[in-house]
Amino acid sequence: MQKLKERFSLIKNVVLVLSGKGGVGKSSVSAVLATTLVNSGFRVGILDLDITGPNIPRIMGAVEQKILQTEKGWSPVYLDFEKKLGLISIGFLISKKDAVIWRGPRKHVMIKQFLQDVNWGELDYLIIDTPPGTSDEHISLVEVLHQAIPTSTLEANLSKLRIIAEEETLEEKTKLGAIIVTTPQEVALIDIKKEINFCKKVNLEIIGLVENMSGFLCPNCEEIHEIFSSGGGINLAKSLSINFLCKIPIDQRLVEICDRDGVRVLIDESSDKNNLRKPIRDSFKSIANFLKEWSNERKINNEDDEDDEEEDEQKNEKININKSKKKGNISEKDKIKKNRKKMESFDF
Repeated sequence: MQKLKERFSLIKNVVLVLSGKGGVGKSSVSAVLATTLVNSGFRVGILDLDITGPNIPRIMGAVEQKILQTEKGWSPVYLDFEKKLGLISIGFLISKKDAVIWRGPRKHVMIKQFLQDVNWGELDYLIIDTPPGTSDEHISLVEVLHQAIPTSTLEANLSKLRIIAEEETLEEKTKLGAIIVTTPQEVALIDIKKEINFCKKVNLEIIGLVENMSGFLCPNCEEIHEIFSSGGGINLAKSLSINFLCKIPIDQRLVEICDRDGVRVLIDESSDKNNLRKPIRDSFKSIANFLKEWSNERKINNEDDEDDEEEDEQKNEKININKSKKKGNISEKDKIKKNRKKMESFDF
């Protein structure tokens, strides 16, 4: 447990990318968001926890890479010379043709091992790409994260199992939250409501909602054509008082990057292959900017907490002074009563 806490004490923000159903582009959102943050100067890690369908190695263009074992733990697969973007996935440990046929307990062990044994070093953001739905992986993940990032008021309710963090007073150095990805269709929105309910039950903060595949970006211009229904994500976010981060249209160029070269080419902004168009870039910059604001809220909260602590200390001091005064008054009265009794007992 101590090793787990030490790992996460070096990570400033942990962001889970969730979806109510498969096929909404959750992995591609995770990948492009990570490169956007790296291009903004942050150190980022991507942890692929889709055990049965690990797509991050393929999407990032790092299929042939391998995880290295060192004295400090597993070393992530880095995609740049400065080691600002690292990846961990079970896809690096198994053959392309192998199917992962595991029961829940074995998945739990693998998830805990990924969280505990990977030597990320210092990170600004750890983006965790999760499988769709609310399965064993999600329960195991949230359970371990609540143990790794303890606070004095943290509680979670997981399938009738109540998890309460250690009662010791600890400063919350790591922020934990979730971005939920959906598509505009009604079926997807129904499943998203279940995902939102899951986050509330396990005490997982929802950073915001992203509506992916929201229209089609014309290959010849930057006009967006609505091929599915649109606006369902933003309406759902408003009705549930959740932040709506952005709409991301379907872009043929982004599909080609994910399938051919890998999203790693987006790290090099001068590369000819980095040809994302403005609507896509603006969408992901919107998410990245919101994450920065969400991360900076920590400082404001800490300042508020310090002010509250000072107020509490002042109140406690006043209470102690009043108590001491009362004790002093009582003791003086007792002395007077004792003296009177003594005087009454004397013979003159």
